[in-house]
Amino acid sequence: MDELSAWLTLARAPGLFAATLTSLLARFESAATLVSSSRAALQAAGAGPALIDYLQRVTPPDIEHRWLDHDRHYFIACTNAEYPQLLRELPDAPLGLFVRGDPALLTMPQLAMVGSRNPTPGGRDNARSFAAHLGECGVTVTSGLALGIDTASHAGALHTSGRTIAVCGTGLDVNYPRSNAPLAEAIAEHGALVSEFPLGSPPLKAHFPRRNRIIGGLSLGTLVVEAALQSGSLITARLAADAGREVFAIPGSIHNPLARGCHALIRQGAKLVETADDIFAELHSLTGTLRRITSSKASDTAGNSASVLDNEYKILLDALGFEPAGVDLLVVRTGLRADEVASMLLILELEGRIESYPGGLYVRTRPEGTK
Repeated sequence: MDELSAWLTLARAPGLFAATLTSLLARFESAATLVSSSRAALQAAGAGPALIDYLQRVTPPDIEHRWLDHDRHYFIACTNAEYPQLLRELPDAPLGLFVRGDPALLTMPQLAMVGSRNPTPGGRDNARSFAAHLGECGVTVTSGLALGIDTASHAGALHTSGRTIAVCGTGLDVNYPRSNAPLAEAIAEHGALVSEFPLGSPPLKAHFPRRNRIIGGLSLGTLVVEAALQSGSLITARLAADAGREVFAIPGSIHNPLARGCHALIRQGAKLVETADDIFAELHSLTGTLRRITSSKASDTAGNSASVLDNEYKILLDALGFEPAGVDLLVVRTGLRADEVASMLLILELEGRIESYPGGLYVRTRPEGTK
């Protein structure tokens, strides 16, 4: 078995993490030798019964080989120099990562942004604005591609810098949630999709706590935008704190149930965040490379959401006008690809520049003060 096939085989092994594998590799000359070893040799090296039974009956997977033949598809082993050092510090760090997009982002300064799948409009706006501003200041925004705060965070980063990482709880060939498929395509083109799960892995409930530890593990800190008291976002924050990373939380109204999780985190020692400068005050000494926010921006909550549109977005908005139109018509009017139009429409809707109508139609929103 060649070395890549061996790593892809190990990626499907039950309960195998980077630390255990590194210890085993110290007893064997390569992953291929490990995978091809006898039961007795594996037992002598300290391999567990589940791993031994798996390796004695497994055949090399073909699906990952075919997937890796595509451009911008990668598998980064824990022994690879491109494997992120911060993630390597976790006791249960994954033995490898499947990546679609730009793997260089994994080693750049990152901030995790998480929150409710059903946020308030204010929470969604905060997530989008903070992500956009952080991206402008050189931070890669990392989140989980879920609906709500995750979606707004990815979209905000895409619109300004493109630097965003989506950690998935499925194989990278599985669209989940389905409604975020256009967003996932935009992230793959401008940022990176990441997963420890082999191709074909479905969205099982047990996968998402594992995804959450990677979100926190990749990042210098985790910002919780809105969260109920019982939520996966608080799990991500706890895992980040356990890994020695900073935890930030945006406070809200005492009458908003989605602010209670943030308030609980603040009582437990999370940093209260009112502006992006509150985050930079904690992270700047750790990164040494982030651009400081100017004094004029420090008074903003997270920058101005009415950012300047690039040329393609202007073309799309001009083509849309104020009468409802669908993706197919906009493709004809703009000459852009359908997947590009769908991704751009999603971002424009999150920014409040357009509204969606039944039947897959969109229309521009009228500026305030107009009739």
